Amino acid sequence: MPTLFPLPDPVTIPIVGEGNTFPIHRIFCVGRNYEAHAKEMGNEVDRAAPWYFTKSPASAALSGAVVPFAKATQNYHHEVELVLAIGAVASDISVVDAPSAIFGYASGLDMTRRDLQAKSKEGRKPWCTAKDVENGAVFSPITRAVDFAPKDQRIHVSVNGDVRQDASLAEMVWSPAEVIAHLSTLYTLRPGDLIMTGTPAGVGQVQPGDKIHGGIDGLSDVVLTLT
Repeated sequence: MPTLFPLPDPVTIPIVGEGNTFPIHRIFCVGRNYEAHAKEMGNEVDRAAPWYFTKSPASAALSGAVVPFAKATQNYHHEVELVLAIGAVASDISVVDAPSAIFGYASGLDMTRRDLQAKSKEGRKPWCTAKDVENGAVFSPITRAVDFAPKDQRIHVSVNGDVRQDASLAEMVWSPAEVIAHLSTLYTLRPGDLIMTGTPAGVGQVQPGDKIHGGIDGLSDVVLTLT
């Protein structure tokens, strides 16, 4: 049957060195996966298991985007992250087998309305309005897994050339394989799913006019300009 109105085309992510693109199915995000970041937010790391929140695919943007400053916030923050792009079905997969589900890796920005997050925490309410922000999930082109293996690569972000976050992927509490294995006990992961694996310490406020430049050694950079 015909639809009442057309929907916007979905965001698809370029693949390094290819003409193909990666369609986004779902976006999962790991909370407090770097101990130093958890501490700077006044929190402790839950070492029993990873935990998650989500962003909608409609909130995705590509590196190089120039977008309006987020609505309804006076404290908008950058968070740079390693992104896992899932390329195979994974359900109750083991840690040993989890890497086989990874299509590739990207650099990402998890933009956050920190003031709304603080209000949500105070009221013991969900973080949806703080995290699922229009143009608030920003992705670099994806590098295939055969060309990259996450170990201790530098992960960093600068704002207008001023370095804000500067750490190592080795600081992650839960490795990519551990995250996938655990998340696959909660959901059947499918091709097109993205997992943002958490951010290191140094998150901070941005303003209209700022240029945010994030990167992970060995992957494409992720760049966002706010107007």
